[in-house]
Amino acid sequence: MDEEPLKDWAQRREADRERKKGRLRAVPLGPGRHRGFHVHPQAPRVIEQWDGYEWTPVTVADDLAAAQDLLHPADPAGEPAGEWDRPAPGQPPGNHRKPEHTDRRET
Repeated sequence: MDEEPLKDWAQRREADRERKKGRLRAVPLGPGRHRGFHVHPQAPRVIEQWDGYEWTPVTVADDLAAAQDLLHPADPAGEPAGEWDRPAPGQPPGNHRKPEHTDRRET
């Protein structure tokens, strides 16, 4: 079995931790276990940030909608993403998607 050297693994792990720093998540403060984000949409949410080693609380949102606004802010310029700037594709090649009138059977 070909194993990765410990030094390479440690470098890869540290790079992954650095990449994930600053990531935010919303945890419901409602009763019971923390399940999906859609459970108890009116319950307040604590917004936590990953610091590389643990999740630390940052702020509290009033409900699911407010938490989503904090996690996914709107584009300040109001412009669509870059992928929308390219032209729409033309008609797909071939005519297999719509049968011709001559292909109908006569009864």
